[in-house]
Amino acid sequence: MNSEQQYIDLYEQCRTMICGHSSDVMNAVRDEAFERFVSAGFPSRKVERYKYTDMQQLFAPDYGLNLNRLQIPVDPYHAFRCDVPNLSTSLYFVVNDMFYSGEGLEVRGERIPHALAKLPEGVIIGSLKDFATTDYYNRLAGTANDAATDLNTMLAQDGLYVYVPRNVKVDRAIQVINILRSDVDLMVNRRVLIILEEGAEIKMLFCDHAADDRNFLATQVIEAYVGENASLDLYCMEETHHKNVRVSNVYIDQQANSRVNHNVITLHNGITRNKLDLTFSGEGAECQCYGCVIADKQQHVDNNTLITHKVPHCTSNELYKYVLDDKAVGAFAGRVLVEHGAQKTTSQMTNQNLTATKEARMYTQPMLEIYADDVKCAHGSTVGQLNDAALFYMRQRGISLDEAKMLLQNAFINEVIDHMQLEPLRDRLHYLVEKRFRGELNKCSGCKLCK
Repeated sequence: MNSEQQYIDLYEQCRTMICGHSSDVMNAVRDEAFERFVSAGFPSRKVERYKYTDMQQLFAPDYGLNLNRLQIPVDPYHAFRCDVPNLSTSLYFVVNDMFYSGEGLEVRGERIPHALAKLPEGVIIGSLKDFATTDYYNRLAGTANDAATDLNTMLAQDGLYVYVPRNVKVDRAIQVINILRSDVDLMVNRRVLIILEEGAEIKMLFCDHAADDRNFLATQVIEAYVGENASLDLYCMEETHHKNVRVSNVYIDQQANSRVNHNVITLHNGITRNKLDLTFSGEGAECQCYGCVIADKQQHVDNNTLITHKVPHCTSNELYKYVLDDKAVGAFAGRVLVEHGAQKTTSQMTNQNLTATKEARMYTQPMLEIYADDVKCAHGSTVGQLNDAALFYMRQRGISLDEAKMLLQNAFINEVIDHMQLEPLRDRLHYLVEKRFRGELNKCSGCKLCK
């Protein structure tokens, strides 16, 4: 049986069950996604955007799914016991792919129900199946021609919905904890829909954690609509374990004079494939896209980005940095597309990487595709090792070799962290990154997941 057939059979056999535990809005697009999935299947590594990750192999194992939406007994505050605490944020939980409607918010050290959260008037943060509308759901993802996205659309039954009305600013950052929890190997399909109307502002931090020593396959699709003069800060941080496979696709549409700050941080994982598709649909918009990856052992991290400048006077900036140790594999493929008529475009793409061993592998492919003649676009990439002269200098001053390596790696990755606008996260990440390089991350009492 090929990788696709088990999901085709699953959908045909369980479609009624899937739809019965979701909403009309999510159900309305399932069959179209199913037809696209049947027609195209998972891409091979001959497809340009997937040359560094074998998608067919990732989806080949037979995982369990909770299609009947059985409630999993879990105290998310107990399961969420690792190194990233509540960073002065409004705290929400998604357990596997179900929005947690219990006491998931903490204000001034006290837990209160979501319904009593002091959000600005008109702001909605809740279950996707309860709030999603046909005006926005799947409008971006449905045209992506991506098998993992179509599979997620077929199977996703819930997720997170975020709506910020016109000219409303959410001052307190929203922190969403995605917890993987199961006593069997499990596949989860999580969906996120973010809608910012004209002049709206919000900062969001997604933290991925695995609470059990099981094989997990997590697909995630985030759709974000950023209206005119709106501002979105979106941080996605993974701190799971070596048995976790994560396939995350983010789709962002920006209107005129909007601002997006997108950050992806991989601190601990098994196999990770992140895709970002961002489109400028209105003039004067700006995006800042940053990524930092720390990987060792046999971990695999693949970041793939596509930024499309459809209109003039927009600015994009990308900076991704990797530090790879042992037999880790990293990949970065970034493409900036400047369409006809998108004059006065400014774009900079940079990928810098350190490989600490001869066995570590880094693949980098920055690309520019330009069809306008009045632009300022540049790209570059580097792959290297730690500076021997700097190591020698530090050793001469009594610093051990391991400590010297840690200090240089820490300084290298901190350039990305320093760009992050969410100050509590930035300060915390400096601490977490140092712990990660020291091999001390996730050394929690009673936790044996991150070996």
